[in-house]
Amino acid sequence: MLHPQVRALLDLMIERKVPPTHTLEPTVARGVYRERRIVTQPAPQAVAEVRDLTADGPLGAVPLRLYRPTASDERAAGSPVLVYFHGGGWVIGDLDTHDTLCRELANLAGIVVVAVDYRMGPEHRFPAAYDDAFAATRWVATHADEIGTDAARLAVGGDSAGGNLAAAVCIGARDASPPLPIAFQLLIYPATDMRCLHASHVTNGQGYLLIRDTIRYFHDHYIDDPKHDTDWRASPLLASDLSRLPPALVVTAGFDPLRDEGLDYADALAGAGARVGYVCFERQIHGFLPMGKVLDEAATAVALCAAELRRALSPG
Repeated sequence: MLHPQVRALLDLMIERKVPPTHTLEPTVARGVYRERRIVTQPAPQAVAEVRDLTADGPLGAVPLRLYRPTASDERAAGSPVLVYFHGGGWVIGDLDTHDTLCRELANLAGIVVVAVDYRMGPEHRFPAAYDDAFAATRWVATHADEIGTDAARLAVGGDSAGGNLAAAVCIGARDASPPLPIAFQLLIYPATDMRCLHASHVTNGQGYLLIRDTIRYFHDHYIDDPKHDTDWRASPLLASDLSRLPPALVVTAGFDPLRDEGLDYADALAGAGARVGYVCFERQIHGFLPMGKVLDEAATAVALCAAELRRALSPG
């Protein structure tokens, strides 16, 4: 059953005539998405430090935002760090839309979080987002001493499109020369197969906030060549080799079109030898995790993610 709080939220969006993302120009959609967080997201938590940085990207600087938790006593030795990629279909979303979530993860997990403002479509097509995500991850690893983190305890994570980028970065990091060690991957309702062929795209493709028309809108603004749908940087589930990848937590939602491809990716990682935790919040919709102001289960999900990050990145 759909959670009653979710049903109330969807009904409110209908009542207030919130336009579907796919009906808006990307620049307008970004503004609407940014404004919507005021209604659904909790007040941002205080952290010990927020600092804007830049990483060296393939086509210039990639903006970053560092969050240091309030209860951090590891700065001298280096704190564990999560490189976080925001969701939004590779078209919308930014450092501000996921500011509250990054603060929560930093404080609850007791780790530094570095959020990445990667390039998006339609201005920058595939593989621009992946290239920036990988470059940012390498920058955080190589500048660990400078920012007070421990490169040996580096995780990547993200939600939706950001989960896609985190999964792909782990594959790219394994195959890099030299390899870029990643200790953990947090994949929150990740997009893992750009072909959109899984059954949940049909069963959950209408009426639950993220609908098939919006998925197609995101796809077409990012992917400009059909052959890219099967490139592992866009569809990590289709990678020929998923062995030797970091431990993972995969979180999905029961009424999400991306549910089945998230489960399939968790199964594929486990089948290739990775340690994988999988949790489906059966009553939730895509994008629920930052919505703790109106959805009680969002706080549960954030706490779960933070607990797994803390466990995976603990010393020893």
